[in-house]
Amino acid sequence: MVMSAKERKLSRLGSCKVAGGGGGGSPAARGHRSAAAAASAAGPQRRLFAALFAFLCVGVVVIGGVHVIGASFRPVLRTAWPSGTLNAISSDTGAQQAGGGDDTVLPSVQIQHAVGFPDRVLLILKDGSSLPAPERVECLYSPANSSELRRRALLAVSSPDGSSLVHCPAEPSGVDVSLSLSLSPPVAPLHWDRLVYTALVDSRDNSTVVFAKGMNLRPGRLGVASRYQCVFGRDLSKPKHVLTSPVISAAQEIFRCVTPARIRRYLRMSTDARRNGDTDDKPMLVSIRTKGQRDSTLPSIAEPEPLPRYNRHRRQKAHSMCVCTMLRNQARFLREWIIYHSHIGVERWFIYDNNSDDDIEQVLNTMDPSRYNVTRHLWPWMKSQEAGFAHCALRARESCEWVGFIDVDEFLHFPGNQTLADILQNYSNRPRIGELRTACHSFGPSGRTKIPKKGVTTGYTCRLSAPERHKSIVRPDALNPSLINVVHHFHLKEGARYVNIGQGVMLINHYKYQVWEVFKDKFSGRVATYVADWKDKENVGSRDRAPGLGTKPVEPEDWPSRFCEVYDTGLKDFVHKAFTDPDTGSLPW
Repeated sequence: MVMSAKERKLSRLGSCKVAGGGGGGSPAARGHRSAAAAASAAGPQRRLFAALFAFLCVGVVVIGGVHVIGASFRPVLRTAWPSGTLNAISSDTGAQQAGGGDDTVLPSVQIQHAVGFPDRVLLILKDGSSLPAPERVECLYSPANSSELRRRALLAVSSPDGSSLVHCPAEPSGVDVSLSLSLSPPVAPLHWDRLVYTALVDSRDNSTVVFAKGMNLRPGRLGVASRYQCVFGRDLSKPKHVLTSPVISAAQEIFRCVTPARIRRYLRMSTDARRNGDTDDKPMLVSIRTKGQRDSTLPSIAEPEPLPRYNRHRRQKAHSMCVCTMLRNQARFLREWIIYHSHIGVERWFIYDNNSDDDIEQVLNTMDPSRYNVTRHLWPWMKSQEAGFAHCALRARESCEWVGFIDVDEFLHFPGNQTLADILQNYSNRPRIGELRTACHSFGPSGRTKIPKKGVTTGYTCRLSAPERHKSIVRPDALNPSLINVVHHFHLKEGARYVNIGQGVMLINHYKYQVWEVFKDKFSGRVATYVADWKDKENVGSRDRAPGLGTKPVEPEDWPSRFCEVYDTGLKDFVHKAFTDPDTGSLPW
């Protein structure tokens, strides 16, 4: 009889139940039971394998999902550059700097500000940006409608105080600038001659000293302070979100104004935050506003920087004599200048670097910091020597009793028996004396056609008979709050006065007219106020020019014999006696 499928299934289940219920049975039945038992034992293993396989499948799905989610929400750095330019950056130096593949380009350089000068564009980087080697930096220009899309940077430089600058070739007005190592949007440069460029907060009187170009105040004279006010804020274009304060004094490029209490609190908090590694994306800025019918606020990149805290209880300052100088491409003379002045009693040097590209940093790195306390401050601003000296006077005030303002080609010399320490001690006991004026003798090429190998102090020995001008050593505490200074001389507080030091006691050897190679380089781009470039037909009668040379950058046939009226070996003799190695006959520089 034919059984249905249901009946066959029930029959098998019944047979298994009966067979399994007894203890005996045929061999075939016992074999069937053994197989069933084995199958029953293998069941948990199969279930474990199935569970493990299911877990792995779920893991793959989850990980894949996380990858998709991560990809869809990964931060993307957007840029205003065309896709072709972006691809070029990504496949070139940007990817190399990031150390990853084509899709891992990360910016290591962030641009804070851009300033356009006549011959270059200055890019100021944000704190914390890692500045690579200059040869790896390229400047990018937008809109990208010419063959000059990418150009090599002129200079990339950092200083120990944390500031980093990149100098790019100048481009037509209206062109934004960026860098090949940064995918941040291009920046529109501000104009250098209409700009608030730096600021210092003075805790002595709770004021802020603001350095600004574009107000056209008369040199050496006070302006009308009531015409201006200071403006503080993160976004100076929004009047409702700024704080204003009155200007106390206005002179040259320097404005001093009251620091609002809220700003002082903010600066204290931001200083603490920076110490902890926290930085603001949009820092506090200060600017100058002209009051009147046509109110206008200067563009600003100036973040108020606190000066060293004023200690009212300190009786003696850390250094008796310091020196401030501003230079450009004078690295080959720097060692001699520092070593010499250290020997005569200078204890601290503030060097303001005006766009040098002659490896000045390498020279300074060779100076033993335990013997020579030298700091270098980047100062890229054109025609701003007086402002730079005022800035330096404020920085030096808390640690220096006296500060000399001399150039790298100027050397203090003492023809008599007195030393620098003797002179300073004499006038330190006379608090009304705020400035010591010292005559300068200008030396010529002294018959030379090549740079003297043993230095300027022994190489040039012939000079003009009459001094050309004076330089000053000032007591910073005696300076007028306006910080007015002209040709290395400051205005003093009411009641303070200056003295002229006799030439038989102290003077300055100014190696101004050296061999043509040095003279031409030095005067090709001056930092002085009145002559920006000696080849320009401007202020032809100024003492910053070489007499009789005019504006022609051609070496006169009689140049080696010029400016030679008196042979003067006084400083040369002193240097040989004080510095010559008795075994080798060499000088330390």
